[in-house]
Amino acid sequence: MLIGEVARRSGVSARMLRHYESLGLVRPSGRTGSGYREYSGEDIRRIFHVESLRSLGLSLREIGRALDDPGFAPSALVGDLVRRTRERVAAETELLTRLRRIDATDPAGWEDVLQAVALLQALGSKSAGTRQRAALSAADEVPVPVEALVEAVLSETDPNVAGALRWALARSGGGGPALLAEGLGSPVAAVRERAVRALAGMPGEEAASRLREALAHPDAVVRRYAAPALGTRGVTEAVPALIDMIVEGRNDTDAADALGALASDAATADRIATGLVDRLARAAPGASARGRLTQALADVPGTVAARALAELSHDRDPAVALTAAYLLRTREAR
Repeated sequence: MLIGEVARRSGVSARMLRHYESLGLVRPSGRTGSGYREYSGEDIRRIFHVESLRSLGLSLREIGRALDDPGFAPSALVGDLVRRTRERVAAETELLTRLRRIDATDPAGWEDVLQAVALLQALGSKSAGTRQRAALSAADEVPVPVEALVEAVLSETDPNVAGALRWALARSGGGGPALLAEGLGSPVAAVRERAVRALAGMPGEEAASRLREALAHPDAVVRRYAAPALGTRGVTEAVPALIDMIVEGRNDTDAADALGALASDAATADRIATGLVDRLARAAPGASARGRLTQALADVPGTVAARALAELSHDRDPAVALTAAYLLRTREAR
């Protein structure tokens, strides 16, 4: 079969067939009387073998080794191809993400594009100072897609940079709470903590809704950040979790402050006082939790809290009795 017919049937151009011949990959077995290349059936099968290996991403040199070296191990080459392909896919995915984020800024000109690129690069800098400056400028100077800010928040380990990123995210508009909620499902505890802390600083009902869901999260750290944030927003659903925090002695000061904020409503104040008294009754004598629960009654107005403090001023635990008596005198003086 002459080269033109081979090209037509195989889909490999005559020019490429000549290139294969020059590399020694596929040599036509014969020549016609006029000197034209003539390919045998075996030559054509080799052409298809070459094309098949090319489709896997092998170079022509690697293909020559694969076809002609009897000691060639295909598993090693395939493993290397897998690695190279993963690297290429990761690089292409990163590029696609960067392009989507730049497109989301709705650039009016190339200057806007270059500013967005510079800011995104700064957010990924190894320098904490550079990342912090980028976070602060992201809120005012150059619009940054929420996705990029959330990604930066969830990966940031420097506390100062993290604070700047949370501030920028809180000012960035919609979309952040839903993305942060995905971070709450991370298998990495540090990522979950960063996500809930960022959610706690975001305004709006969507963030509050996500924090309500976090009250039932299996991670106690997530619950301990969600409950005070909800309490300061006036969400009474947080009361049981806040009382639990006081009993456990974890972030108990924040929990007590949040309960005090919720207690500005008379009905809620009585509910909080009842909950604190109930937990006091169930706590073991002498337990440090009883002292914290008594102290938490300080900022709860109403007759239920006052009556509880009066009874606790005669408690068998001297520390509880002294604390309750002091708080009762303070209330009466006010």
